[in-house]
Amino acid sequence: MGKARLVGIGMDYSATSKAALKWAIDNLIEEGDQIIIIHVASPKADPTNKQLFEDTGSPLIPLDEFREINVSKHYGLNPDKEVLNMLDTVSKVKKVTVVAKVYWGDAREKLCDAVEHLKLDTLVVGSRGLGVLKRVLLRSVSKYVVQNASCPVTVVKGSSLSCLSGICRK
Repeated sequence: MGKARLVGIGMDYSATSKAALKWAIDNLIEEGDQIIIIHVASPKADPTNKQLFEDTGSPLIPLDEFREINVSKHYGLNPDKEVLNMLDTVSKVKKVTVVAKVYWGDAREKLCDAVEHLKLDTLVVGSRGLGVLKRVLLRSVSKYVVQNASCPVTVVKGSSLSCLSGICRK
């Protein structure tokens, strides 16, 4: 076991972000690591705490607190039971610390900001698997993050894996 790492996982509760979390748990996370679940909410969302934390993102929210529905709603989120169960399991089995952080704005920019602010060792994100035309029109989040993040980024597409700017290891 090496040095404990800070592993960011982009989460929007889509099937691909859940696949990214599962892949990270199965292939990347080691005992002692810290998982930071990074949520990027719409800039149009107006939860209670947004005004306090709009520029820097929320404070780190421990998993136990994040499970509480009132805490999540303060940040404009509705956590998914499947995701919470995966995080509970990995925290107990692999003895990792799990926290969440919420940003508001453009997911591409905020994920790159998170890498810088949190000093992440690596980031794992899901890919929607857009075709060439849709990717050009909708501007792929994963492609932007791979090209602009200052740490290794792993992009998980469904059940398959693509390591684009980092080292994928078990």
